[in-house]
Amino acid sequence: MIAEARAGRTPNPDMMCNSRIKFGAFMDSVGHQFSCVASGHYARSALQGEEGYQHSDGGSDSRLWPAMTVAAGGGGGGSRARGVAPSPPARRGGKVLAATSSSSRAPDAEFRQSPQPQALLYCSEDEHKDQTYFLSQLSQSQLRQAVFPLGGMPKPHVRQLADRLRLPNRARKDSQGICFLGQLDYDQFLRGHLEESQGEVREFETGQLIGTHRGLWHHTVGQRRGVGPILHPRQVSRGPWYVVRKDTAANQLIVSREYQSTDKARNNFYADSINWIAGAPPAARGTAGTPLELRVKVRHGAAWHAAHVTLLDGGRRAHVQLEQRDKGLAPGQFAALYDGAVCLGSGVISEEGLYW
Repeated sequence: MIAEARAGRTPNPDMMCNSRIKFGAFMDSVGHQFSCVASGHYARSALQGEEGYQHSDGGSDSRLWPAMTVAAGGGGGGSRARGVAPSPPARRGGKVLAATSSSSRAPDAEFRQSPQPQALLYCSEDEHKDQTYFLSQLSQSQLRQAVFPLGGMPKPHVRQLADRLRLPNRARKDSQGICFLGQLDYDQFLRGHLEESQGEVREFETGQLIGTHRGLWHHTVGQRRGVGPILHPRQVSRGPWYVVRKDTAANQLIVSREYQSTDKARNNFYADSINWIAGAPPAARGTAGTPLELRVKVRHGAAWHAAHVTLLDGGRRAHVQLEQRDKGLAPGQFAALYDGAVCLGSGVISEEGLYW
């Protein structure tokens, strides 16, 4: 994370925390003692071929059934949790019905030869709280051991349930910080590891020198936070100013007042070092080199992009062509790839071909 910030890119600490700490160091030191580890992330998972697997509606994790059944019907106050357990999967002739996707690209055929059940990561029921973007760097072994009990419930339901059960954290506000930093501010953390390196701030349209920054790592493409204080006093009132580019070679910060202009939006980029949750990219479909029609998230939230994704270097890289422009593509951030409701993985947005 520090190396990425030093290079002028915008790392995602939450992504790194999940893959390296919560599901990394924790799994390695403690998780191996248990069959599954439950997480409060808003996501859903399922083991393909296991009871409860339903592709079209996001997968019902069979590993949750025993625990949810106990919570719903067991003793010791279990009646208060009645209704929490999801409806059992549809059956016919004693078998679980594996509903197919509206697309013909259900992951089943791609993973049929796997010696172990493939763990698939699905979007949560609450699309506004969905956190699969932050989980898209997980490996197959990490996801296979993880379960997400909250993934099938909207956030208001979770709050109501916590209140009904009088959980001690029922009134706690949603977490906004970076878990492994505690109360330490992110910029303060980076400041303790990176030296400030002053450079020029120039206006995108004119090239005019309008200020001096204290380090490119302070700023993120698409944001205005922290720009005003580094501008010459007479330039501040011309704002608001937004970061549109970070020129690491020249150590220059490029800003603009006309951030909504179409010439500053981009609709294609390269994604590097792609992590495929399945362990490999999707099987080739159609003719060689034909782009995959996927959905893409370039940041956490409910917003999607329909995209054409062309795999490169055996799936280690990809060229992503968005159907609509996006004004906040930032090198170092992650682009998560989805086939319908299934999160396939993610890659790091590259600087290559990104700027005008």
